[in-house]
Amino acid sequence: MKKAILCAAITAAIVTSPIAHAYEAGDILVRAGITNVAPNDSSGKVYVDGSATPYEVSVDSDTQLGLNLVYFYNQNWAVEVLAATPFSHGINLQNAGVADGPLAEVSHLPPTISALYFFNGGNNSFQPYAGVGINYTAFFDEEFTADRTAAGFSDLKLDDSWGLAAQLGFDYQLNERWLINASVRYIDISTTANFKVGGADSSVDVDIDPFVTSLMVGYKF
Repeated sequence: MKKAILCAAITAAIVTSPIAHAYEAGDILVRAGITNVAPNDSSGKVYVDGSATPYEVSVDSDTQLGLNLVYFYNQNWAVEVLAATPFSHGINLQNAGVADGPLAEVSHLPPTISALYFFNGGNNSFQPYAGVGINYTAFFDEEFTADRTAAGFSDLKLDDSWGLAAQLGFDYQLNERWLINASVRYIDISTTANFKVGGADSSVDVDIDPFVTSLMVGYKF
């Protein structure tokens, strides 16, 4: 009898004790970790003094510290703000023969606001989610390389970009407060680079459209 009572008590404790702590309305997550921006770029032709050339450009990837803040409306719905330290990307000239290679360096910040839907809810450690949102990318510190400046390139400026963002990710709760997070995003980023070559007005349109992957540690308040 004593064994039966003990087994019943243990079973009841397991059933009634939460395996993980569900997200609730008002919960706030703060996450931080590495974020990689890998452009899925597509370039138009470089125009010099109004005429198209065969030249195009490509954009290198970069990894920086990513940060985000998540606020929960209920167990399933939340809003997320993505931030990061500035990303710096090398821009390369293509289809220029022996002149192919590094062209410029550009920095940007890609703040993004997204609505997230968490599929599991309830007391599950594994919390997958999907999200859609709006991105604003601000470009700055645009500079040609020293070699290109010496060759007559100058006055580089990239237009800022508005676009849609979509993501998939998950949180895995380690305990009541701490969690790990992984996510991948696709962000619509398009810009026009305006500059001068030997004093002639020049430009090129570029769809950067990066895949943004993150691995983070989070804390729930």
